[in-house]
Amino acid sequence: MKKIIIIGCPGAGKSYFAKKLHKITKIPLYHLDMIWHKPDKTHISREEFDKILENIFLKEFWIMDGDFSRTMERRIQACDTVILFDLPYEICMQGIKEREGTKRDDMPWEIATADDMLLNEVNNYIPNKIPKVYELLQHYKYGREIIIFKTRNEAEKWLSEI
Repeated sequence: MKKIIIIGCPGAGKSYFAKKLHKITKIPLYHLDMIWHKPDKTHISREEFDKILENIFLKEFWIMDGDFSRTMERRIQACDTVILFDLPYEICMQGIKEREGTKRDDMPWEIATADDMLLNEVNNYIPNKIPKVYELLQHYKYGREIIIFKTRNEAEKWLSEI
């Protein structure tokens, strides 16, 4: 477990888990939201983002936290471990609500309230995106460890055992 991606629906707890995994393993952690977004709520170009990812891929160890569908296949190809949070809609929405009004170190701004774009992402994730994630994982299952959490308790238990 040297090159790890953590994927799943917004609000599932990916960033929280990634920070805990980083603290335990000391593997460098990269929050994709911090790479993609600028503090003024704009973002860098796709080309610049892809170049940064490619540079991270060259490192011996890394944890990448974030779903980012456009680059998911490339990140799966580059990693040796995939951690998928496949949690129910209600749990993800609870996670979104819990982070409103907080300053987080995995986003370059405070999330005052969930915006329509984020809520649409959560609403569309389970019916539309999760089947595609499972297809990718099936395609790239050889040579990678794939860990799927269906509850936050499963994730916490796994962390306590590594």
